[in-house]
Amino acid sequence: MPQTSARLAELTRLVMAAKPAPFWLDQPRAPAARPPLHGDLACDLAVIGGGFTGLWAALLAKEANPGRSVVLIEGSRIGWAASGRNGGFCDASLTHGAANGRERFPAEFGTLQRLGAENLDAIEAAVGRYGIDCEFERTGSISVATEEYQVAGLRESVAADGVTFLDAEAVRAEVNSPGYLAGTWDKGGAAMIQPARLAWGLAGACERIGVRIAERTPATGLASDADGVTVRTRHGVLRARRAALATSAFPSLVRRLRPYIVPVYDYVLMTEPLSPAQLGSIGWRNRQGIADSGNQFHYYRLTADNRILWGGYDAIYHFGREVRRDYDQRPATFTRLAGHLYATFPQLDGIGFSHRWGGAIDTCSRFCAFFGTAHRGRVAYALGYTGLGVGASRFGARVMLDLLTGAPTDLTQLQMVRSRPVPFPPEPLVYLGVQATRWSLAQADRRAGRRNLWLRALDAAGLGFDS
Repeated sequence: MPQTSARLAELTRLVMAAKPAPFWLDQPRAPAARPPLHGDLACDLAVIGGGFTGLWAALLAKEANPGRSVVLIEGSRIGWAASGRNGGFCDASLTHGAANGRERFPAEFGTLQRLGAENLDAIEAAVGRYGIDCEFERTGSISVATEEYQVAGLRESVAADGVTFLDAEAVRAEVNSPGYLAGTWDKGGAAMIQPARLAWGLAGACERIGVRIAERTPATGLASDADGVTVRTRHGVLRARRAALATSAFPSLVRRLRPYIVPVYDYVLMTEPLSPAQLGSIGWRNRQGIADSGNQFHYYRLTADNRILWGGYDAIYHFGREVRRDYDQRPATFTRLAGHLYATFPQLDGIGFSHRWGGAIDTCSRFCAFFGTAHRGRVAYALGYTGLGVGASRFGARVMLDLLTGAPTDLTQLQMVRSRPVPFPPEPLVYLGVQATRWSLAQADRRAGRRNLWLRALDAAGLGFDS
């Protein structure tokens, strides 16, 4: 429903009063900065990137071989980018949802689902084993229908995916929104976490078992020879027998990978803590993560102190594939998100917001991570999670470490690992294509899900783009 100018002004006032910073990172117990790398250093394994993929790679490598020397370098601070800016949905899916996995990897979909469930269990076990205080709650997640045409799709997923169907009365008994028409509850397939604390906890665990971590050490170049890999940094050189690249949406040190990724910006609001009466008006006793079913979808969940994190919908690509700090704030999107929150939960109309932020997602055309090696097998990479990488990053780290052995394993033989997405075209075609796709997805949401010729052509070509 269109907003009046007075209503838009009020929404803008509310969101702009929030702190322009990620809530997860804005914590009194944030760890002190680690010193950067100066001079030359040699190790067995160099890990480039201090987000979830790099942290899991360092931890798993050291666990598997305590005698191996492992050095992790991060260009800024541990977990400062996507790993500290996401919604905190730690999902079992390795393929950005069952529908995407079933369509792209039908022959091994069951195996990927099993590996994903085992991966989530292993994350939970590591959190317990290392005493990581990341507010881990195995709540599961609910997909909700807010338009009549979406209900049939949810019904179809029940038999295929083993989820529980909730009719309008049942879903509103879980979370009370007048806009809910139905839902499906995946009771064991997701956990809610405080993602920055998971990153900080993994870094601490790495250091306790002997990994060296250097922050504010951006890698500026990568080369290799018969003896191994050379990583150039701002103030030194890191020599390693092998290297794992975990650089997410940032330009890859392996230039041939750059066409496969576009950085798409996603935006998030965090409310003030709900009062007991406000929380009671919603219910949400089981504290599930929630996503609606549109092409332009929202994701939302409760925090430990009963704030609502509300994100998604807009997916913004900036010309030139740039990642820039000034893209982290977008007032028009924050205003739109606030209006959507109040429409979903009218009983919360006027609640304030404490934080607003955005961040870049490493988006690829198949909507899930891809993997490979470079520099004659001495360098491995995992990237392109496309927004559901909190859990899948551990799997990506395992794949990289297996690839670096040079020997075939159960993971490296997967079609998901051996295949790649379709690369994006150069500018200005990628920019024009993304804008056409965003417009078409919005049209599909307004036309009961009917996809136009452009979207059908992208589907046929195996290309994807989503909010």
